[in-house]
Amino acid sequence: MGAGHCFWILYLACLCSASLGNNAKINFREKEKKVLDQILGQGKYDARIRPSGINGTESQNIATVVHVNMFLRSISKIDDYNMEYSVQLTFREQWLDERLKFDDIGGRLKYLTLTEANRVWMPDLFFSNEKEGHFHNIIMPNVYIRIFPYGSVLYSIRISLTLACPMNLKLYPLDRQVCSLRMASYGWTTADLVFLWKEGDPVQVVKNLHLPRFTLEKFLTDYCNSKTNTGEYSCLKVDLLFKREFSYYLIQIYIPCCMLVIVSWVSFWLDQGAVPARVSLGVTTLLTMATQTSGINASLPPVSYTKAIDVWTGVCLTFVFGALLEFALVNYASRSDLHRENMKKKRREVEQASLDAASDLLDTDSNATFAMKPLVRHPGDPLALEKLRQCEIHMAPPKRPNCCRTWLSKFPTRSKRIDVISRITFPLVFALFNLVYWSTYLFREEEEN
Repeated sequence: MGAGHCFWILYLACLCSASLGNNAKINFREKEKKVLDQILGQGKYDARIRPSGINGTESQNIATVVHVNMFLRSISKIDDYNMEYSVQLTFREQWLDERLKFDDIGGRLKYLTLTEANRVWMPDLFFSNEKEGHFHNIIMPNVYIRIFPYGSVLYSIRISLTLACPMNLKLYPLDRQVCSLRMASYGWTTADLVFLWKEGDPVQVVKNLHLPRFTLEKFLTDYCNSKTNTGEYSCLKVDLLFKREFSYYLIQIYIPCCMLVIVSWVSFWLDQGAVPARVSLGVTTLLTMATQTSGINASLPPVSYTKAIDVWTGVCLTFVFGALLEFALVNYASRSDLHRENMKKKRREVEQASLDAASDLLDTDSNATFAMKPLVRHPGDPLALEKLRQCEIHMAPPKRPNCCRTWLSKFPTRSKRIDVISRITFPLVFALFNLVYWSTYLFREEEEN
């Protein structure tokens, strides 16, 4: 019986404490409402008037200082063709408005939260290099304003922006790009409004930031105040340094182009008489290389200067076209060799016929007369000419052996020599081009950094 009595006493005590707690919460919320009505009620606060300076209402001529910081949530794309990039960020501003001071009820009321930005004065900040932008309203508008007891106001909002990013593509795709995010005052001059970066860590970046073809190397904060005919305006900027990921372009552009150039050299190893095969190979590789070049240029803006990728594709296209021209030269040389062989064959036939006729004539004369043969042969005698030629060969000074000539002498026709020389010359020149290309652009990239 005594245990039951104690149970009912504890139950009633709990009910009483719960009701007192609820009443305390209701009273606390009512006090919070009274504070809001006290500082933002009708006729109490005018959001059209700029807050006074740092030191209170006496300093009317001191500019309002707004501290800015941001959190980069994501960078969705970097568009080379349109020279722009898209970013989503949480943007924060903080300033002092002493008209909004209130009693914190012994430290229990840390800050007041508002969701309507038009209730208090707001800095007229805008993004000067913005192309497009929008707020986020799912499920509720992603914005809040916190008012602290000493009059400090914190404004935070989540926004998505598409910003202009002028690019220098001379080193593309071995380049680095600097994209800026600029913020400035639209109407208030520096005499009335000054933007400052928050001390400590003004810009924060999400840890697992992932970009398809770029890497965010670093970012720098700076000031970019601008002077116009209407005055000087405060400006802040963030420079984002992006490095292009080269592995993608190595697999998609450079290696396929090298393969096409090497395939075009197969023509040098085919027989000279295989005209359809060599022509088909040359034309196919040339058209494929041209298609590859046009596809690369379609994804880039039409700039007036030469890019690194233009040098690469242009030289590769020249090598493929040179392989096709080499076959045309070989075909012409082979026909010339054939014509020369036919002429030599006819000349030998004529000489042989003349020798046979002279021999028959001598035989006839020797049978008809008994005249003695002269001791000295006539200059036109073939035997005398042959002996004279042999004497000249023995009298001529010996020539130094030439390795190239000795090696080329193994190939009797000019067309075959052209093919053999091309087998060595084309790969060597292409290797030399690669050495110059990579050393030039890689070192230039390091110098610009």
